[in-house]
Amino acid sequence: MGEFFRDSLDSIWAHKMRSILTMLGIIIGIASIIAISSTIMGTNEQIKQNLVGAGNNVVTVKLYQGNYEMEFDWNPVPEGIPSYNPADREAVMAIPNAVDCSFYMSRSAYQSVYHGATGLSMGTINGVDEHYMNVYGYIIRAGRNFVKDDFDRYRKVALIDGSVSETLLNGQNPVGKTIEIKGEPFVIIGEFAQPTSFRPTITSLEDYQTYTDLSGGHILVPMQTWPVIYQYDEPPSLAIRARATEDMTDVGNRATKLMNARFTKDTGDVKYKSDDILKKAKDLQDLATATNKQLIWIASISLLVGGIGVMNIMLVSVSERTQEIGLMKALGAKRRLISTQFLMEAGILTCLGGIIGVLVGIALAFVVSKASSVPIFISVPVMGLAVVFSFVVGLFFGAFPASQAAKLNPIDALRRE
Repeated sequence: MGEFFRDSLDSIWAHKMRSILTMLGIIIGIASIIAISSTIMGTNEQIKQNLVGAGNNVVTVKLYQGNYEMEFDWNPVPEGIPSYNPADREAVMAIPNAVDCSFYMSRSAYQSVYHGATGLSMGTINGVDEHYMNVYGYIIRAGRNFVKDDFDRYRKVALIDGSVSETLLNGQNPVGKTIEIKGEPFVIIGEFAQPTSFRPTITSLEDYQTYTDLSGGHILVPMQTWPVIYQYDEPPSLAIRARATEDMTDVGNRATKLMNARFTKDTGDVKYKSDDILKKAKDLQDLATATNKQLIWIASISLLVGGIGVMNIMLVSVSERTQEIGLMKALGAKRRLISTQFLMEAGILTCLGGIIGVLVGIALAFVVSKASSVPIFISVPVMGLAVVFSFVVGLFFGAFPASQAAKLNPIDALRRE
C-alpha cells in the first residue's frame, strides 16, 4: 500500500499543472461547502446567543389579541381582565421547574421620558414588582435597589440601565437625578445592569426589530405607581425563570394555561401566550439552514464537475500508460493490483484537492464574515468529513478508468505505441 501511495504521488507530481487543473473543481466545491456550512453554524449560534444569550432562562407570557401582541401604547385596555393579585404569584410558583417569577407592565419609552430637554427615543418603561430584578438576574451598579417601602408607599422612584444613563445623563452618576415620565417626576435611585456583557448582534432590519427593546434601554418603576403615569391599571405580563434552558418551553406553556385560566376566561380572542424563545430560535435556525442548504446543493455541482474531470484525466492516464500496464500484467500483476493502483491515484488526487479546498474554504469564510458581519463557526468534524468525501469522490469517478486499465489485454497493451 505504501508503494501505491508513493507511485501515485510521483505520477501526480510528474504532471503538476494537469493535476492542479483536475483538482480545481474539487477545490471550488469543497471550499464553497466549508464556507457555507461555517456561515450556517455561525448564524445559528448567533441566533441562539441573541435569543437565549442572556442566559437567565426567562420566559415571558404576554397578552395577545389573535396573533398580535397587545401594546397598550396603541390599544385600549380590554375589559374583563383583572389586575395583578399577589395570590397569582403563588399559583405560578407552583409550576414545576419554575424558580422565580415577576408580574409587570410595559410601555414604549418613545417620547415619554425626559431629563431636561433630552428625551429617550427608544427603549421600554416597566412597572415591576419586587421580584423583577431577581428574575432577570440584574445587579445594581450604582445607588440602591427597590425596597419594600418603595412599593408600599407608592414612591415615584426609578431604576435605569446604562443605555438610559448614557442617553439622558451623558454617563454621569444618575443617582439622585430626576427624570420625567409622561410629565411625572421620578427620582433615580440606582443604575442596574446584566451580570454579563451580553448584547445582541444586530446585522439586519429584522434583527433590529427583534432586539431593539434589549438595546434601547430600560426604566423600572414600582408597579404601584403605574396608574400615576398612565391613569389606569393594566393587565400584567409575566416573566418566569425556568430552572434550566431545556425547561423553558414547558414552563412557558404551563404558565400560559394558568394565566388564561385566571385572567382571560371570557375575553374572546384576547389570550395570554408565552414567548417561546427556544422555538423562535429553532425556527430562525431552520430557516437559515434551509436557505443555505440550497447553496450547498449548488456548490455540490462543482464536486460533480470535478469528479467528471478526474475520471477524464484518469482515462487519459490509462491511455498514456498502456505499455506500463501491459508490462505489469506480463510480469504477473493481478487485475486487482492494477485497479488498486489507479483507484489510489484518483483518491489521492481528489483528497489533495479536498485538503486545499478546506483551507480555501476557511479563508473564504473569514472574508465573508468580515465583509458582511456574519459570524462563522469552523467545525473540525465538517472539515474531516469534507476531506473524506473528496477521497470517496475520487474512488467513485476513478472506478471506471481503473476498471478499464485492469481489463487491458497484456499483448495488445505491449504492442501499442
